[in-house]
Amino acid sequence: MQHERRSADTAAYPSVGLLIDGEWLGADGRATQDIINPATGGMLGKLPHADAADLGRAVVSAERAFLSWRSTSPLVRSAVLRRFAELVRANAEDIARGITLDQGKPLAEALGEVRFSAEHADWHAEECRRIYGRIIPPRDPRVAQSVLREPVGVCAAFTPWNFPFSQAVRKVCAALGAGCTIILKGPEDTPSAIVAIGRLFMEAGLPPGCLNLVWGEPAVVSRMLIESPAVRKVSFTGSVPVGKQLAALAGQHMKRTTMELGGHAPAIVFDDADVEAAAQALAAQKLRNAGQVCVSPTRFYVQRRVHDRFLDRFVAALATARVGDGLGADVTMGPLCHARRQDAMDALVEDARSRGAAIATGGRRLDGPGFFYAPTVIHDAPDDIRAMREEPFGPLGIVTPFDDAADVLRRANSLPFGLAAYLFTRSAGTAHTVAHGLSAGMVSVNHFGLALAETPFGGVNDSGYGSEGGQETFDGYLTTKFITHRHDMP
Repeated sequence: MQHERRSADTAAYPSVGLLIDGEWLGADGRATQDIINPATGGMLGKLPHADAADLGRAVVSAERAFLSWRSTSPLVRSAVLRRFAELVRANAEDIARGITLDQGKPLAEALGEVRFSAEHADWHAEECRRIYGRIIPPRDPRVAQSVLREPVGVCAAFTPWNFPFSQAVRKVCAALGAGCTIILKGPEDTPSAIVAIGRLFMEAGLPPGCLNLVWGEPAVVSRMLIESPAVRKVSFTGSVPVGKQLAALAGQHMKRTTMELGGHAPAIVFDDADVEAAAQALAAQKLRNAGQVCVSPTRFYVQRRVHDRFLDRFVAALATARVGDGLGADVTMGPLCHARRQDAMDALVEDARSRGAAIATGGRRLDGPGFFYAPTVIHDAPDDIRAMREEPFGPLGIVTPFDDAADVLRRANSLPFGLAAYLFTRSAGTAHTVAHGLSAGMVSVNHFGLALAETPFGGVNDSGYGSEGGQETFDGYLTTKFITHRHDMP
């Protein structure tokens, strides 16, 4: 593992602010918070927080815009989304640089996130033209029966810092494509991507008020928005504890919700798999965004006969990582987004050590400025160490042996999480049995094929409910209305 430092040029970090009713608002006496570069610990800028009046204005703006946007032709909505996708591609490098500065991921990963998001905008542009109702044949020929899909109304969305552009784009495009308007509270730590979304949608011709961007103390903003009678839909991506709190609050007000929450993905490697290839591929996935990925493989169950081979290759692959400032050349892993993620990693590693587990590599912070942590592998650990029960959300993996399919399914399904799972085997029978037996919203066999625009993304159990992407993408933003009409009445 190589660790490189460089001084990031922050001169080109974009200006950030609130977007309400088509108007950009700066500090102007509002409370602000520092935006920190996690690779250096230096300040990039200051982010204004919305006050109560700002939040109220955002709700009024979205409610007023909904009255016209809901009846806009799907062809018009499609054209706005498609134009947005074109602008995303044209501005991808600038957006990606901002993400690397305030979030930390390597520039190549940030650029991939932005370009991949343009595909989601294109997908929603096409699918929103196909939000169909249906005609139900009546029992009485004098009656007509129809089913309509109508936009639910004003939406409030809350998006995380780990994929600041793509997570927000999914929600915004689904809401707008369905004919809803949306108030988005993005991540205060990584605001540049959210601001870019607002600017590009304005340039794409989205009417004022259809998309509003606000920032502030999460608990305060979420309560005010969710309790507003005008807000009819809540979409959240983030941690399980916060998701449960927001779902409970929304439930009190009968608001429909979509919850994409945390995971603790098992990666299961059978002894008939290409062990070396699986280890190499899983190591690359573990390094992605420094492990700060809800679908990151974290619990590595390897069949006993090939456990040591896998462990050796996995550790060797992680050892080649080039860790450093994401703007540096050939960097494969950047810093953690916050200093508190370093604290969380330290706590998990110390717990494992105290329980007799071995640390094959890493297990420590890296010297110097920034929030860097070495890629870490724990092995020879009991299943009840904290790292096996709590989502690490960092570059940490636990490798442990298993005996057979029944054993690994029991252990993989032992946690309340159920977002993603990975499976490596050459046996079609094993793949069928284990994939169907895993309690997860998404299972990927012998590759990593999740989060495509045309496929649904979502979990089960404590990992949430509802899907984003695929043909299911608009389900959470539409209501179903049945109309029955007898047409021979005088």
